[in-house]
Amino acid sequence: MRFSIASSLLFLTSAASAASSWGFKDGSATVSLLGGDGATAKFSNQEPAKNALVLGKADTIKVSLTTTEDSEAKRPHQAFIVITESTGIEVALPLDIKSSGKAVAAISHKDLAVPMLLSDEPLKVNLVLGSFGSSSPLISPVFNIEIYHVPNTPLPPFERPMRYGPRAEIHHIFKVGETSPPMIISVVFVTAIVCTFPMLLVAWNKLGANLDHLPKAVQAAPISHALFVGSIIAIEGSFFLYYVKWNLFQLLPVFMGLSVVTFLSGVKALSEVQGRRFAGER
Repeated sequence: MRFSIASSLLFLTSAASAASSWGFKDGSATVSLLGGDGATAKFSNQEPAKNALVLGKADTIKVSLTTTEDSEAKRPHQAFIVITESTGIEVALPLDIKSSGKAVAAISHKDLAVPMLLSDEPLKVNLVLGSFGSSSPLISPVFNIEIYHVPNTPLPPFERPMRYGPRAEIHHIFKVGETSPPMIISVVFVTAIVCTFPMLLVAWNKLGANLDHLPKAVQAAPISHALFVGSIIAIEGSFFLYYVKWNLFQLLPVFMGLSVVTFLSGVKALSEVQGRRFAGER
């Protein structure tokens, strides 16, 4: 908790006049041990106890005082004991106050944050009183606390939280992606493609394909037929290169160029074939 309880109370009463103010009297803090009471410290308004109180793991510091408004015992609207560590960490504990102004509070290890329990410097304890009305609030140091740990006993575990700031550079090597599909898939598709060639030859044989017209077709439109067949073979070759080593950006320009050549040459070559069909040549 890095907010300041004291600052909040001062803000609430910033418009109050200095005609009256909150205070306290009969302030004392006693260390309660397992076998009885230990050291006792007296404190008053703006006059903290001279000696720090030692707080062990099984000990409890009992605080008692009487809150006043213009020297008259009275109950304020807000009353806290604020314990502050040297780094600025704060813990606020409310006082149990009766209508007569009698107030008590208890402080033990369980009420403190872990960094406070590990602190080598005394913890500063302040009393904060405030209320609605014209009376000025009070922030008064009352005593200090020294945390005691039994020698050779483990300390409470603590890992400092991550703060915003530069961190060590992260080096990460991503797994290299697969450059080709699994071998079994490649074998299946290659086999399927190869098997189509015998089927094509059988279909030509049954449909009566006539290779005797090949010289005449080449003679009538040699460039168109050569470009048409060559561009189809080139397209198949570009797909093979894409499978082996090319990427998509290398394939697309080549494929688009070959597609244009295939379309233009195919129109001329297939027109020649259509002319022979109309002439009754099979």
